[in-house]
Amino acid sequence: MLAAGPTLAETAYPDARRIVSIGGTVTEILYALGAGDRIVAIDTTSTYPEAVTAKPNVGYMRQLSAEGILAQKPDLILAESGAGPVEAMAILEASGTPVVSIPAPPNAEGIAPKIEAVGAAVGKSQEAATLARSVETRLAALKSDIDALAVPKKRVLFVLSFANGRVMAAGSATAADAMIALAGGVNAAGDAHGYKPMSDEALIAAAPDVVLVMDHPARHITAEEAFAVPALKSSPAGQSGAFIAMEGLYLLGLGPRTAEAARDLAAKLYPETIKP
Repeated sequence: MLAAGPTLAETAYPDARRIVSIGGTVTEILYALGAGDRIVAIDTTSTYPEAVTAKPNVGYMRQLSAEGILAQKPDLILAESGAGPVEAMAILEASGTPVVSIPAPPNAEGIAPKIEAVGAAVGKSQEAATLARSVETRLAALKSDIDALAVPKKRVLFVLSFANGRVMAAGSATAADAMIALAGGVNAAGDAHGYKPMSDEALIAAAPDVVLVMDHPARHITAEEAFAVPALKSSPAGQSGAFIAMEGLYLLGLGPRTAEAARDLAAKLYPETIKP
């Protein structure tokens, strides 16, 4: 964890031209604010927009090498909260290079502050305020459509992975939980907190109508694999074959594209009512 950071006024670096961006959503926000050309390196979670993949990569955001980052000669390091390890972040803090930690709470309420924090850090506060308002407007429009639904809400189980033969699912206080709610669903594992393995008994009790996964090369789960689990095969989702895969950063980033991602998910849950 980073030490308590400087005040907002002190975290403005409008002249920074060699930014190392750590965190896929932070990178996406920088591009949305028109600051993508100021990024000199990114981490492995930064996959959007496509142009970013041509940038040098400093590794996974939770397994960073301070030396690798400093080799890029950054004049600003923007790191989503949770970046690490602690030792690497401490070295970066001690290097004299400005390091700004961007809060990333796993809820929709944190999207606008996240955008505004990135904007403030790079001298794009006005653009960030406009972008944040746009996201909130689109989310409000989706909420109106969701509130008008005249059908029972779908129970959605987000499966992160399989650990030792058990389903690792998203409970409350996760980005997946937030996205399921935005899309008008009910988190079938919402009684748990965070990402937790679920027993067969818990899966049966969860009775998901839909299984949701990330479409990601590192965590690619197929419908066949999911419904090979007996407790999922016997669920309403297994009986109907209701399975949704969405790109990871798009689905869970809680950034500029969240309204579109939530609407796309809602359209898959309620195709007769919600249009993408």
